[in-house]
Amino acid sequence: MGYTNKIKVLIVDDSAIVRQTLTDILLTDPEIQIVGTASDPYFAAEKIKEVLPDVITLDIEMPRMDGLTFLRKIMSQNPIPVVICSSLTGEGSDTAIKALSYGAVEIITKPKVNTKLFLEESKIRIIDAIKGAANARLKKLTFIKDLNPQPKYTADVIIPHSKPKILTETTDKVIVVGASTGGTEALKDFLEALPLNIPGIVIVQHMPELFTRSFAERLDSLCKISVKEAENGDPVLQGMALIAPGNKHILLKRSGAKYYVEIKEGPLVCRHRPSVDVLFRSAARYAGKNACGVIMTGMGDDGSKGMFEMKESGSYNIAQDENSCVVFGMPKEAIKLGAVDKTLPLNMIALELIKKYC
Repeated sequence: MGYTNKIKVLIVDDSAIVRQTLTDILLTDPEIQIVGTASDPYFAAEKIKEVLPDVITLDIEMPRMDGLTFLRKIMSQNPIPVVICSSLTGEGSDTAIKALSYGAVEIITKPKVNTKLFLEESKIRIIDAIKGAANARLKKLTFIKDLNPQPKYTADVIIPHSKPKILTETTDKVIVVGASTGGTEALKDFLEALPLNIPGIVIVQHMPELFTRSFAERLDSLCKISVKEAENGDPVLQGMALIAPGNKHILLKRSGAKYYVEIKEGPLVCRHRPSVDVLFRSAARYAGKNACGVIMTGMGDDGSKGMFEMKESGSYNIAQDENSCVVFGMPKEAIKLGAVDKTLPLNMIALELIKKYC
């Protein structure tokens, strides 16, 4: 049927407009094949019997069976990578965060038709999410190069490049973290293991806007440390993690010996907003030896160049190892550049930080 070398995608959504829009977007990529669409989970189950998809996009609110129930059935009976496609309502965002704990690989936004720019940026996020999910099936699919024709900006568009200064080491330390595909659960495990006397943490997790607040609130309820969605000017404090808001870049800044964050608009960097490269470059510039960088599971190379700049400025850098990553893309690229001091399994990263800073 011609599906052999393509990522087979099944679209499950009760909206005909969403099904058609997702189909149109995904078919612009030559590595993706739509093997079916379904208006509810019952029709989807029949489609799965006909052609086993590599990835399923799944709405949450649907007739006859809700998406969360269907997700649990998929993961318990015949696991297939699932990308949640939500309308980003306030209530829905909480539900989507819950879906991550049930095994969903990624979250993407339902396409909006307000502006051409939004559609193009949605297209990038959606295609990258599908490819990231497909790559999570490492036994069946090899790494797929991104063939999207859109420009790939570097951190220069947000924070101009300059040779990092080797800053004097001080007692105030800061930890900066970057993650993407598989990162939501990895961050949960990592943050749950940290004590209250851990240095302040700033995190970029590739996630759409409106999801990050619910994600932060969920983590805050589970962790000893405080976790919140970052706001412009928030101080970076011991025992607190700040998560970049979706669709905004986050930079680490310094005033005297104290650190704070700046939230900025701007174009996608390494196909993402927020971008790990932007955060890491700002850490190289304003924290230097006082910073520790952590790069976790994720597709692509966002964060690798920024982590190299951190290394040049004297920071200590950790990468998650291949065996514990959902997708060993971002850590692998940082390791290849020589930006990483130590590669550790996920369950050892928090212990390493505790040993070093607590």
